[in-house]
Amino acid sequence: MGNSSPSEVFLMRSNSCGELSSKDIASNVQLCGWVDRCRDHGGVIFIDLRDSSGTVQITVDPDEGSKLFNTAENLRNETVIQVKGQVRGRPQEAVNQKLATGEIEILAKDLNILNEIKGNLPFSISIHDDDEYVKEEIRLRHRYLDLRREKMHKNIKLRHKVVKTARDFLEGENYTEIETPILTRSTPEGARDYLVPSRVCGGEWFALPQSPQLFKQLLMVGGIERYYQIARCFRDEDLRSDRQPEFTQLDMEMSFMPQEQILAMNEKLIAEIWKQVKNIELKLPFPRMSWHEAMNKYGTDRPDTRYGMELIEVNNLMKNIGFKVFSGAIAAGGSVKCITVPNGNNAISNVRIKPGGDVFTEAQKAGAGGLAFIRVREENEIDTIGAIKDNLSKDQRAELLKLTNAKAGDLILFGAGKTSIVNKALDRVRQYLARDLKLISKENDQWNFLWVVDFPMFEINPDENRLEALHHPFCAPNNEDIGNNPDQWHKTLPTSRAQAYDLVLNGLELGGGSIRIHNPGLQKKVLETIGLTSEQANEQFGFLLEALGMGAPPHGGIAFGLDRIVMLLSGEDSIRETMAFPKTQQARCLMTEAPGTATSKQLKELHVESTWKASE
Repeated sequence: MGNSSPSEVFLMRSNSCGELSSKDIASNVQLCGWVDRCRDHGGVIFIDLRDSSGTVQITVDPDEGSKLFNTAENLRNETVIQVKGQVRGRPQEAVNQKLATGEIEILAKDLNILNEIKGNLPFSISIHDDDEYVKEEIRLRHRYLDLRREKMHKNIKLRHKVVKTARDFLEGENYTEIETPILTRSTPEGARDYLVPSRVCGGEWFALPQSPQLFKQLLMVGGIERYYQIARCFRDEDLRSDRQPEFTQLDMEMSFMPQEQILAMNEKLIAEIWKQVKNIELKLPFPRMSWHEAMNKYGTDRPDTRYGMELIEVNNLMKNIGFKVFSGAIAAGGSVKCITVPNGNNAISNVRIKPGGDVFTEAQKAGAGGLAFIRVREENEIDTIGAIKDNLSKDQRAELLKLTNAKAGDLILFGAGKTSIVNKALDRVRQYLARDLKLISKENDQWNFLWVVDFPMFEINPDENRLEALHHPFCAPNNEDIGNNPDQWHKTLPTSRAQAYDLVLNGLELGGGSIRIHNPGLQKKVLETIGLTSEQANEQFGFLLEALGMGAPPHGGIAFGLDRIVMLLSGEDSIRETMAFPKTQQARCLMTEAPGTATSKQLKELHVESTWKASE
């Protein structure tokens, strides 16, 4: 050791496991990692050694010494070790094509245990057992172990690559990365805030940001012009597979860019991510569809366009046929819509559509009372259980088949009632049947991107009987809809379209944004339209209104759900599989047992007390 340089003395490893190949044969190496598994084959021990770069086979021969062999003989899986040895080629018959390092192995000369396993492992981590099912709650309880598994490791690395690609692209477009505050004030953005009590300012509260919306607009007023951030966001809402209480957005804002320029720039960004991560060339530009067209044809503002079964309105045909379920719905201002299920006659029995059946249940979950149906028989003859057929004339039957483009063997499913419920029910049934009939699959790599544009500015809040912003109250209205007369804005705003846009992929919203309001007078009028008095508007948004009156440029932005993008690119069904330390659907961290209780002293310092009472 006396002739070694300082770097050699303190070097823990010379190479990573996964980087070695046949070009390294005869090299002396020093490796560190976890024991993936050990195998004793006739007196020779083989160790699969794993680190973050991959796995390599270590061969321990008894001829290299009894101490080395005895140490290897007693190794447990996941023990952390250091190995010194020489790279050599495997015999042709022993080459492992499944491993990147499968052509070589390391003949061990020395083995040092860096950390032993204490107790029993809760589940197997070996690359050979990576497909083994382990309950999610066990995986989340021991997430630090779960992250060692090959699938999770790949997902986390994929996430890093997505972020790096986005950063490289945006910085090449002269965007500046800026961090915005985490402790801010509560503002109405559509979901419930996480609140943080202030110790210094007694009785007052911070809110964790649902998004950096107001701060990024203020950055535009500050002359930054092009901003981006990998932003942590927080929403206290009910969870599901693609929602978490804390999540990450790829957040952007830009000045002096109209909507089409913003869409084109973001298409290039998404295309670059797909090219770098999946080596897929996306066709640009992405299609555009108005919000009204999406709702009419698909019943949702995030349509999956990989398959047909589009919604077809048949009000004019059905309003006078004498079938009260249909005529009554239309007379009440609702709709009758249908979807055509290709070859649905054989695949979907009457039992499945009637009460208790799986298709019926999907419609019921969306608020519908049920589904009516017609089966198209040979030579365009239609059949049904119930009164629809008896109330349709020959000409009306022919018209229905023409409208639905239904052919022999197809099934036509009908929804009738309030339009919003009909849309929601048929959308849910459409998606359910697409999966059930295998009209889509993970293997076909179909990436149907779609911009949904021209959203309404407002929607009715039925509980409070008032208008509320469909996206948020900072979206700019379409100039054609409101005109140039501020005195008329109170009349034109409620029915105007927003300069808003969502990017949808295969039925999931990837992100959304809008052109923002940069006129303080128009911003006040929008806040007034959603029910805020002048005093309330100034109390909550006085700083924004003041800033807009001090030379705010025209600006707009967008935010993408980073977790959801990674979920789709990795082929996972849940964003929990793309995050290092996610919460459960009950918003709990099983590993750290958060959230937890606070002491009386802590609560007193924060000037709060708990009113929570556990249910008996």
